[in-house]
Amino acid sequence: MTAMNVVHMRVKQGQEAEFVRLHDEMRSTVMTGLRNLWIAKVGDRDHIVVGEWDDLDAMAAARPAMIKNLDRVRPLLEDLGGGRGVTEPWSGSVSLHFSG
Repeated sequence: MTAMNVVHMRVKQGQEAEFVRLHDEMRSTVMTGLRNLWIAKVGDRDHIVVGEWDDLDAMAAARPAMIKNLDRVRPLLEDLGGGRGVTEPWSGSVSLHFSG
């Protein structure tokens, strides 16, 4: 069953291009089961990173690679406040999907 992970991040002023570049470099990282990755700008400096995976097991197996990438972008991120740290991650199985 398809799985998704969604991570909210706030990029420091002037660091957006570097944030996108570092994520784009992930293309060379082997993450078996990753179907698609999107970055959506959802505010002035707020972004949502969305991954689409074959299943929850593939996503879990890729966690070390995702953490390695987060460690690369962490210096570019602001604390989100409220005890959340620099990321607010969510993940799970897809309940509904349709194409327009």
